Amino acid sequence: MNSLVKHIISTMVTALTVTMFFSCRDNFKDVQNIGLLSNKPITEADNINTKYTDSGKLKSHLVSPKMLDFSNREFSFVEFPQGIDFTIYDDKGNKSNVVANFAMIYNDTDLIDLQGNVILTTHTNDTLFTEQLFYDQKQEWMFTNKPVKFRQKDQIMNGTGFDSNKNFTNARVLEMSGVFYVDE
Repeated sequence: MNSLVKHIISTMVTALTVTMFFSCRDNFKDVQNIGLLSNKPITEADNINTKYTDSGKLKSHLVSPKMLDFSNREFSFVEFPQGIDFTIYDDKGNKSNVVANFAMIYNDTDLIDLQGNVILTTHTNDTLFTEQLFYDQKQEWMFTNKPVKFRQKDQIMNGTGFDSNKNFTNARVLEMSGVFYVDE
């Protein structure tokens, strides 16, 4: 009987050892994703003032009272819950400015989503009013499919959508519903 007990104990120890050996795995990804379940940003920052340059040329300037960095997500993004003041510089150094109540920058696509009382003022003092505007940083192109009001020097255009490059050389209001001429 003694040998039967030894055999059972030996089998149980072997089974336990094999189970432990095969259950060990590299769980570094799991450890990295622990914060995902809590739905919290990986970083919070106050009073952001960031300038982006490329080849020594100033391309954009971003100012915001608060930034939340969710780069720990599978589709990472940065959120500006208290609004944003974003200045874009064209190839000649002219600046156009966008303000919005809320913004998100999607890191994988370099798309900026500006929302809530969005006001874009171009370097020629043309002004766009809308509730949402996207800026594609790679293509240097802005667009929306929301209702817009676009004021140029002597006219106001209403429409559903807007499309332009960063230089505003081909800015256009889509699905125009009216053009109003202004006497100044």
